[in-house]
Amino acid sequence: MEEHNRSQDECSRTVPSSVLIQESVLSKSSRLMKNFKRLETAYFATRSKLSRQVGNPISSCNQVVKRTTGSAVGTEGSSIDDFALEGHSGRRQRGWMNSFLEGLCRYLSFSQLKVRAELKQCDLLNSSNLVCSVGFDRDKEFFATAGVNKKIKVFEYNMIVNEHRDIHYPVVEMSNRSKLSCICWNSYMKSHIASSDFDGLVQVWDVTRSQVFVEMREHERRVWSVDFSLADPTKLVSGSDDGSVKLWSMNQAGSIGTIRTRANVCSVQFQPDSARSIAIGSADHKIYCYDLRNVRAPYCTLVGHTKTVSYVKYLDASTIVSGSTDNSLKLWDLSMDQSRIIDTPVQTFTGHTNTKNFVGLSISDGYIATGSETNEMEIKV
Repeated sequence: MEEHNRSQDECSRTVPSSVLIQESVLSKSSRLMKNFKRLETAYFATRSKLSRQVGNPISSCNQVVKRTTGSAVGTEGSSIDDFALEGHSGRRQRGWMNSFLEGLCRYLSFSQLKVRAELKQCDLLNSSNLVCSVGFDRDKEFFATAGVNKKIKVFEYNMIVNEHRDIHYPVVEMSNRSKLSCICWNSYMKSHIASSDFDGLVQVWDVTRSQVFVEMREHERRVWSVDFSLADPTKLVSGSDDGSVKLWSMNQAGSIGTIRTRANVCSVQFQPDSARSIAIGSADHKIYCYDLRNVRAPYCTLVGHTKTVSYVKYLDASTIVSGSTDNSLKLWDLSMDQSRIIDTPVQTFTGHTNTKNFVGLSISDGYIATGSETNEMEIKV
C-alpha cells in the first residue's frame, strides 16, 4: 500500500488518481476474469501435486512471495491460508500455496511487451535474410542469428539495445556452404557455437577465430535441431529429417550413439541437469523421452498433439513444454505419472496461429514465449 500511495502521489500532478486506479483495476480484473477457469485449474493442480509429497519439509505460506522485480504477495491472515491442507500425521503442508502465488505474481506482473530495439541489417526485406535461429551466449553479452543466408552473425547485445544506428553490423560473421536451421551456444566454452544445416551437417564453430573446428557428417538429410548439454558441455545432440537422433562428443570422432525413429525429428533437447536424458519432438505428433543409457525404446511417450511437434523445451528437470503446428503449446509434468505413455497434459495453451511454419519457442524464468504466423509474439505463464 505504501508503494502504491507513493506511485499515486507522483502521478497525481499529471493524471487524476481516480483514473489511474480505475485503469489499473479494470486491466487486472479483466485479465483475471478472462482466464479465471485456467487459474482455477492451475490452483487445484498445484495443490494436488504438492500435497502428495509426504515427508518433505514445506515452508509456511505465511511468508511473502517475492519476485526479482519487487512484486510481492502477502498471504498472512488470508482466508485461503486459514484453510490450508492438513498433511499426513497432522503435519500442516501449506507450501503448495507459495508455488501457486508465485505463478500468479508472474502472471500479473506484466501486461504488455515493449520493443527495446530493432536489429537493422542491409536488405532486411530480402527473403534470403530469413532468420531461422537466434541464441544468446553464456553471459548474455552476445547473441547470434542464423538462417537461409548461410551465415552466422554475432552481435553485441548492449550495442543493439542502447545505441541508435541506421544499420547494425555484426562483430563476427561466419559463412556456411548451406542454409542454416539451428544454432546453440556452449554453456562452458563461451566462444563455441554448434550449428545444423539443410545438407545434414553438424558443425562447431570457434567465434574468436571465425572458423569451424569440428564437422560431423553422418545425417543423410536436413538437420533441424542441435543442442549442447548444460550438465556436460562436451556432449551434443542433433535431430534430422532422416528420422535419426545422434549423440556426439567433442572429445571423440564420429557419433557415440544413434536413436532411430519412424518419422522426421524436428526438435531435440537435453534435460537441464543431466547429460543422460533427452526429449524429442517428432513429425508423428508425439514427444519421446529417452535415457541415453538405453536407446532401444523411450522411457516415456507424450501423446496429445494432432500435428507435427516442432519444438520441445524443458522448463525444469520434470516439466516439458511442446509446440506444434496444431496451433497449441502443451505443458507436460513427467513426475505426475510414471507410466510409459502420458496422454494428458497439465495445460494446453492456445491463442497464437501456427499451422505450417516453425514460429519459435523460448523459455525464461517461468515464461513461455512463442511466435505466431500473424507476425505477433505471445507470452504464456
